[in-house]
Amino acid sequence: MQRLDLRNVAIIAHVDHGKTTLVDQMLKQSGTFRENQVVQERVMDSNDLEKERGITILAKNTSVHYKNTKINIIDTPGHADFGGEVERVLKMVNGVLLLVDAAEGPMPQTRFVMQKALEFNHKLIIVINKVDRPDARIKEVEDEILELLIDLNATDSQIDSPIVYCSGRAGTASRDREKQEKDLTTLFECILNHVPAMEVDMDAPLQILVSSIDYNEYVGRIGIGRVERGIVKANQQVAVVNYNQEGQVKKSKIVNLYQIEGLQRVAVEEAKAGDIVCFSGLEDITIGDTVTAVEHIEALPFIKISEPTVEMTFAVNDSPFAGKEGKFVTSRHLRDRLYKELLKDVSLKVEDTDSAEAFKVSGRGEMHLSILIETMRREGYEFQVSTPKVLYKMIDGNLYEPIDRLIVDVPEEGTGAVFQSMGERKGELLHMSTIGSRMRLEFLIPSRGLFGYKSEFLTASKGEGILNSIFHAYQPYKGDLQRRETGSLVAHESGEAVTYGLYNAQDRGILFIEPATPVYEGMVVGVSPKRDDIVVNVCKRKQLTNTRAAGSDDAMRLNSIKKMSLEECLEFIADDELLEVTPQNLRIRKQILDNDMRAKSRNKKKV
Repeated sequence: MQRLDLRNVAIIAHVDHGKTTLVDQMLKQSGTFRENQVVQERVMDSNDLEKERGITILAKNTSVHYKNTKINIIDTPGHADFGGEVERVLKMVNGVLLLVDAAEGPMPQTRFVMQKALEFNHKLIIVINKVDRPDARIKEVEDEILELLIDLNATDSQIDSPIVYCSGRAGTASRDREKQEKDLTTLFECILNHVPAMEVDMDAPLQILVSSIDYNEYVGRIGIGRVERGIVKANQQVAVVNYNQEGQVKKSKIVNLYQIEGLQRVAVEEAKAGDIVCFSGLEDITIGDTVTAVEHIEALPFIKISEPTVEMTFAVNDSPFAGKEGKFVTSRHLRDRLYKELLKDVSLKVEDTDSAEAFKVSGRGEMHLSILIETMRREGYEFQVSTPKVLYKMIDGNLYEPIDRLIVDVPEEGTGAVFQSMGERKGELLHMSTIGSRMRLEFLIPSRGLFGYKSEFLTASKGEGILNSIFHAYQPYKGDLQRRETGSLVAHESGEAVTYGLYNAQDRGILFIEPATPVYEGMVVGVSPKRDDIVVNVCKRKQLTNTRAAGSDDAMRLNSIKKMSLEECLEFIADDELLEVTPQNLRIRKQILDNDMRAKSRNKKKV
């Protein structure tokens, strides 16, 4: 039978193309909120990091009702590093709203998510959003989407997908690119008419594929997935099996069963095939497991998630300030937390190393790992991380490395600096086009060539450039690259930074610290314009004497310091440095803290 009363759709797009804002309007216009209810912007971005950064990190489920039909909507992340979230939730839906910015057009992540949707053979609805932008170029963007579909070998029916023109912020949609309707009715109708009702078998034995995991202190782990067939009931005895370990069957009981209504989880007694459900009571449930009827155990295959491309070493903090600021500081705490993250993030990989105090953590990119680091430090963890490194592969005896597809939008006068940087970083120009007064440049570049490039790019483009990248493929190793053109200013001794010491040190480079900042020997306190590190004594005090010379006691003026964010620190740290992460501070330090020992070690390497 067909579930005519239900549609399951995901909204996929590149970062900042307006997915979450459009979901806001769909919720408002479907009557999910009271008319006088105060609702924050981007209501689906519920965790603190998402609100602060204005990006979606975790895929979220919601639902709206339109004309006696329940539409389950999954809002997905747009940033390339969280592509694993998109890949697995596509298993829960039958149709996809592919959102494209009317000015920017298809971007790297658009290509990635569209490719995944085509692989699943999902029905596409192309939504050109932000049509009210003054720089919108709707006709050109339509042509670019069509070219992309042809490039990805879409079928004829996928190429003929309906196009809806939207303004997510205004909450309007239309099939006519020249004129907007007064609400989103056109979009809702398009979902009902174009996304197929799911063919289901209610009488078959139960099957649910777990696509997502949540955790609640009161009920423990919560599995989220679509009921593939049959009917599931609260307090039902079930079996849990994984496709990759078919022989291992665990029997348990679903205690609580929920469906999503608007932004709330509502307890229900039963759910039918096609419904997206949340359930608790199954202790070790994990992503990729199949919940089945006890009398008919049959596992469903789970999609292969793209592999990580970047790794870092997470280790116990062993600096002189270790244990002073964090709540969780031991290797046991660190290990438990990292392995706990694996349960809900399928794109992450954690491995033990030879040392009991260090762990290798691999992810999709710097942003992916930096979000994990930031989350852990907010939870009270204290640890240190190494510089990010790309993961190489040996193929037929040759070394291969990950290559990214990079798209850069800059004003015309900024192209020279981009070409120069790309040349130094082994970038290869693929395509160049003009969009209004700006240039769009497309490159293939080694992933390691992008480490540390973002801040350099923003400076070179005077803050006006837009930079987006996504993993492209593994290609033969491109040769050596200089990771950093600058050196570090390293503290000479432990103590407290004073104005006199900082005043004398600031001529050597740009400082990261202010007076009264505690420092230790081997801590990086600034950046030097030269490639070599310079040891500076920021704790040096002025020698006091009885004699005074005119003008010698004039106020010492310190230059403004550079405050480093977590991403900037990860971009900055060199191969012989570590980043000390605590709930209160980020400190860059040398791996060998003793200045004499470090100098001897450097001389040995030269010999």
